[in-house]
Amino acid sequence: MSKELQGVNPILPTPFTEQGEVDVASLIKLMEFQKQVGVNGVAILGFMGEAHKLSESERDVVVKTVVEHKGDLDVWVGVRALGTAGSIEQAKRAEGYGASAVFVAPITPQSDAALYAHYKQVAEAISIPVIIHDFPESFGIVISSEVIAKLAIDGYTPYIKLEEQPALEKLSKILKLSDNKIKAFGGLGGKYFFEELERGAAGIMTGLSYPEILVKIYQQFTNGEGDAAAATFDKYASFIRYEFQPKIGLAYRKYIFMKRGIFTSNYIRQPGLQLDDYTSAELERVLKRSGLDFSEGVQEV
Repeated sequence: MSKELQGVNPILPTPFTEQGEVDVASLIKLMEFQKQVGVNGVAILGFMGEAHKLSESERDVVVKTVVEHKGDLDVWVGVRALGTAGSIEQAKRAEGYGASAVFVAPITPQSDAALYAHYKQVAEAISIPVIIHDFPESFGIVISSEVIAKLAIDGYTPYIKLEEQPALEKLSKILKLSDNKIKAFGGLGGKYFFEELERGAAGIMTGLSYPEILVKIYQQFTNGEGDAAAATFDKYASFIRYEFQPKIGLAYRKYIFMKRGIFTSNYIRQPGLQLDDYTSAELERVLKRSGLDFSEGVQEV
């Protein structure tokens, strides 16, 4: 591992053309935007990246494009398969293309022993870090704090993206059980980002369409300006809450990136919801209340 993972690592949506093909040009533009914003890294091929709707060849295109344009950013690649063998294959391909780390979904059955073995085997198959993706609401599997801590203490998984609610309590518990051998990143749209930092999180990995907000909160907090970080978080909490809506959050993010001139289309592969006219106008009202708009380039927040 060349450097320790930390800070703000937005999960990127995969842009498509109006014909539903992977839009490489828009993906490159999205990467340039993330670098301008000042994020620490990017995460690709998660739920927001519609990874489950991509072919293997399309996955390869996304990974190669992002790695080729990453600059100094870390690149986390999502891994999700029906079994450990498939997960190892995806992880190896990501490592081969130059990924910095992989964030790995659990597999069935619901068993501490099976989950421990799964993450151990993936970690042993590659040389880049394995990040546990803990999101029972989407995966249907609960990874216990005890298993997470043991995997970290045993040296297999030094990081976790923690999205099991109540996330704040679990964050504190795994840090204590692991003797801080694991570094935790929040998610859940950033809804608890400030509190996660207060509890010792190393950063965040989530898909907010204005990553400028997350970068400012993180910089203020790590510079010892806790009150300022809290004020920035509170200023945008309403927008963060609005954008992170189950099932339709991706539509908000793609629409915003299109309106900001980064994507050429807000196309979402099926199944997926799109915004109706009222909801689009409602989004603009929420943005206006927060002092945001659809201007191109990095916004002052």
